Amino acid sequence: MNRNFAEFLLPDALMRGLEKEGFETPTEVQAQVIPAAMEGLDLLVSAATGSGKTAAFLLPIMERLVGAPRSDSGTRALVLVPTRELARQIHVHFTRLGSYTRLNNGVITGGDSKAHQIATLRKNPEILVATPGRMLELLEKGEADLSDLEILVLDEADRMLDMGFVDDVLTIIARTNPARQSMLFSATLHHRGLSRITEPLLREPRVLTINPVREQHPDITNQVILSDGPEHKQQQILWLLRNETYDKALVFTNTRDGATALGNVLMGEGQRVAVLHGELEQRERNRVVGLLHSGRVNVLIATDVAARGLDIPGVDRVINFDLPRSGDDYLHRTGRTGRAGEQGVAISLVAAAEWNRLESIERYLNLGIERRSIEGLKASYKGGTTKRSGAKKGAKKTGAKAVTAKAVAPKPKDRLRDRKNIGKRRLPKSPAASEIGVEAGHAPLGKRRTAQSQPKPEQGDGAKD
Repeated sequence: MNRNFAEFLLPDALMRGLEKEGFETPTEVQAQVIPAAMEGLDLLVSAATGSGKTAAFLLPIMERLVGAPRSDSGTRALVLVPTRELARQIHVHFTRLGSYTRLNNGVITGGDSKAHQIATLRKNPEILVATPGRMLELLEKGEADLSDLEILVLDEADRMLDMGFVDDVLTIIARTNPARQSMLFSATLHHRGLSRITEPLLREPRVLTINPVREQHPDITNQVILSDGPEHKQQQILWLLRNETYDKALVFTNTRDGATALGNVLMGEGQRVAVLHGELEQRERNRVVGLLHSGRVNVLIATDVAARGLDIPGVDRVINFDLPRSGDDYLHRTGRTGRAGEQGVAISLVAAAEWNRLESIERYLNLGIERRSIEGLKASYKGGTTKRSGAKKGAKKTGAKAVTAKAVAPKPKDRLRDRKNIGKRRLPKSPAASEIGVEAGHAPLGKRRTAQSQPKPEQGDGAKD
């Protein structure tokens, strides 16, 4: 679709902001969302990360507020996001695109000073970008008012559901102006809990599916390197960081302890590394991200807290030290590279215990991941799962074969009474005998066993029968 931003008839102040930021041709999501949003429609949008959706909803919001200024109202637009990092990224986008307008915005997130945020709210910024928890807290204390809200945007709604924000989001929606316009953006529209939000939020929405979440990103090369375990992975990742050509790299682990441990190892090897995880204070998180932005470090080791919302130019390498837990998490991690038409590489280090998860991710995303290896650091593990087929192939005389043989010809039990009666003539059993315990080796009723006559069980027998 060959379009340009002039076709949207945006105000001059916004066109100057676009020109200043080097925006020339709208992305696919911008080309479809901007005109629909400018019509005032409610939108339900599925768009992959890195597709340019932030500008897709910010430009229509700013166009509306610039074209119809109001001095007697409170907050006119609210953007809800799952993480502090994403809130700050949207704030940066707004500041750049709206640099020639007089619009104000505020950021309301957990981890920052409430007093400062209350002071921000009292200035009645036209646009708020907020995380659900802190926004609801200020609403309940009467410090925020959304009765004048004209536009409500939920960005990365699937992530908000995964993080347990659904009840907070529903409460916030209930406190907004019911006549508002609403837009919901999600990496996937198939999230099982999404309808809980869409039903109270949207009215006859237009559904737009752009760059479906499972569609392979054309600018990202996906690779997998087999590994024999954590220590082997450390050697492999050190080789990659020393020998591959890249500007900035993001390395993902599944736990904060894993991120810290890997950071210590790589720093000990002289790598310029910083670590980011959810337990850091907001000031420290800002400092760490700033180090990567400025180039003082070129490797950021992070948990999935950084998989959403981080938009750092120059990230051309994503490495999964731990394979992510789901296909969606894989997309959100790898989507930190290959942005804005740049080429990126995503490398996953996969041990034997992660193989089934890798195959599941490939099936879910319909993704072909290139296999590669590092000379001198090849894994002894060759991929795939071990199949127990010794009984059929005769390769191993192990448990599988024993079970098969047992099923064909059951081994008779070695019973104590059988050994005891060797050489003796068997008497026919009467029905009453089994009822009173003779079959089980007990003495008939009315007779007593002496210590001498009572047989001693051998090891492995006894009460088993």
